[in-house]
Amino acid sequence: MDIKEYINKKQFVIDNYLKNYFSSPIKPGILYESMTYSLFAGGKRIRPILALSAYEVCGGNPEHILPQASAIELIHTYSLIHDDLPAMDNDDLRRGKPTNHKIFGEAVAILAGDALLTEAFKMMTECEIKKIKKSSLLKVIKELSSASGAHGMVGGQAQDIISEKSEPDKNTLEFIHTHKTAALIRASVRTGAILAGSKKSILNALTKYGECIGLAFQIIDDILNIEGSIEELGKSAGTDIEKGKMTYPALYGNEKAKQKSEELVSSGISALKIFSSEADPLREIALYLLKRRA
Repeated sequence: MDIKEYINKKQFVIDNYLKNYFSSPIKPGILYESMTYSLFAGGKRIRPILALSAYEVCGGNPEHILPQASAIELIHTYSLIHDDLPAMDNDDLRRGKPTNHKIFGEAVAILAGDALLTEAFKMMTECEIKKIKKSSLLKVIKELSSASGAHGMVGGQAQDIISEKSEPDKNTLEFIHTHKTAALIRASVRTGAILAGSKKSILNALTKYGECIGLAFQIIDDILNIEGSIEELGKSAGTDIEKGKMTYPALYGNEKAKQKSEELVSSGISALKIFSSEADPLREIALYLLKRRA
């Protein structure tokens, strides 16, 4: 299959849903502009695509869970706005454009991030109850709350910040990566499986897949921060070394980090062995993420 075409089609569907959802401006206008500036800055939509694909693998019509899948992109976008702030990673570029606070100021950027996070959970409730069980929706809300909060992404970001300039160690590094990035990717895959009402064996397989590609995603990010250019990445390169970030290349070197990412992707694909060709999109997405340059 042509995975780029598959991703592009899913991106188009997600972007259309988001554009329709945000078609009515929010007051004050500056908040709406700040929210939509980052939301429509050109993201790949990998996390919602993973949710849609997992739901499809489990036999569902992905259009039925567009609100829940798209809500994950709001959570992801909020995290990027806050990560870029001077108090955190202090970045000036994101997706080839000035970061949110560079355009709207720090105060509005913080509020836009807050608004996107809270709006995500409102968006999740936009569904036809006949097609999605209330109990499944509650499970997903709990899943994404955990993955994006202190027990997931926020906890990983906090550990990332306090570990700067520290001697790299395996346990801390794995904590940062599994929480900061892998938690939300894992939850994205599980969102599709949970909403589809999948049985335990299928949920376990998709969970393993999500864990593996989520960790691989962050390792590849670490490598690209060293090897990539501003033009390729759409953001500053070489910043991890400058800030003394705890990364896989810092602990193991580039080659071993690449090997680790390849092993994780292989393990993720192996976890899908209980499926046949219906899981090919998930297999191809894993390989696509391994080969990405941005």
